[in-house]
Amino acid sequence: MFYTGFPDYNTLKAVFMALQPTAENMVGWSQAQRIRKVDREIVRQGFSIPKLAVIDQFFLFLCRLRQGFPEQDLAVHFDVSQSTVSRVCVTWANYLHFMLGSLPIWPSRETVNELMPPCFQSTFPLTRVILDCTGIHVQRPSSKVLNSEIYSHYKGDTTFKGLVGISPSGLVTFVSDLYIGSISDKEITRESGILSLLEEGDEVMADKGFLIKDLLDEINVSHVTPPFLGPSGHFNQEEVRQTQAIARLRIHVERAIRRIKQYHIFDRVLPMTQVGSVNQLWTVCALLTNFQGISIHSL
Repeated sequence: MFYTGFPDYNTLKAVFMALQPTAENMVGWSQAQRIRKVDREIVRQGFSIPKLAVIDQFFLFLCRLRQGFPEQDLAVHFDVSQSTVSRVCVTWANYLHFMLGSLPIWPSRETVNELMPPCFQSTFPLTRVILDCTGIHVQRPSSKVLNSEIYSHYKGDTTFKGLVGISPSGLVTFVSDLYIGSISDKEITRESGILSLLEEGDEVMADKGFLIKDLLDEINVSHVTPPFLGPSGHFNQEEVRQTQAIARLRIHVERAIRRIKQYHIFDRVLPMTQVGSVNQLWTVCALLTNFQGISIHSL
């Protein structure tokens, strides 16, 4: 768990074995850079395959994600060059983004109902997804225009922002691309594509600051949020009960985001040189969290 984020070796090995047939034939980042077309034929130019076995490349990449080890440190431990570490990480980020991103993680209404925990069944049984946004810090760009676009007034820093959705059972069922930090929760919900996944009669649970009711009304989906304080200046008994019930359930999406942030590659301010692969890294980390609560027998 410390080095890879997987709960045990058997789960790590089972995931790798599922990936192995395609992983052994994937084109590495350096290869992709050196491939050119000549007379409609593909020609490879001077690429030396890293001496790391494929499973060791996978392990190296997971160590980079999970603990945020510097590339130079990984180069020493795996006895390869720092440039090899960099190429392995970029290759696996793109590869896993494609492979894990191809998995159908959005569950059907029937599956959500089947796995619905009792705490939801007794309060908000129509909940399809719990939504929240989060951000990761990025280096301040030299361009003032770009700086103003990715600056988040809420965070007080330059950030990229993503939308995460979980099912009532706690699994990540939606993860958006990352957007500039200045985007609103409403706009990211509109742009992310999640609205097209929802069905009439569904309920979406979110914080009261998530002002998406009008978007959901257009598709006949209900919006479950804590009530706003009325003119009286205090909540009545029913509003207090509803606020407490939603707060107890919404904490699950906050825990899911915390599990993503436990991939410590996001602890440091992300340099602009890594912006090209940040979407891949973010998505892979989010999807890998779903393996943490799955036993080997259910894979």
